[in-house]
Amino acid sequence: MLMRTDPFRDLDRFAEHIFGTTTRPAAMAMDAWREGEEFVVELDLPGVSPDSIAVDVERNVLTVRAERPARSGDQEMVAAECPRGVFSRQLILGDTLDTENIAASYDAGVLSLRIPVAERAKPRKITVSSSESGREAINA
Repeated sequence: MLMRTDPFRDLDRFAEHIFGTTTRPAAMAMDAWREGEEFVVELDLPGVSPDSIAVDVERNVLTVRAERPARSGDQEMVAAECPRGVFSRQLILGDTLDTENIAASYDAGVLSLRIPVAERAKPRKITVSSSESGREAINA
């Protein structure tokens, strides 16, 4: 089979993925850290209505989807640096996280997700028993 190659196609796809396009904006900025017994993820979504945010979990994949609508009217734009359209980001969560109890809140343009560590993944003490209880320790 004969295949035509376009050396710039992959570069264009890479640039669209990093910088986005007007129809598909770039990924939302994110910070993530561990805080005690839970992981915290914050996603920047300025100007997005809370009603347009959807957070879904399927198996261990968390998907955040939001939309900032296009401006309506006949404005003559002087600068258009704020991306508009549908944003989405997927995170692959480890098996050590409790995906059944994720808490989400949205305040001042920041979506916060709190994902607790699963009970089975928390460190625990294991007691060691010995059948040699009659022996004494030897001090040297």
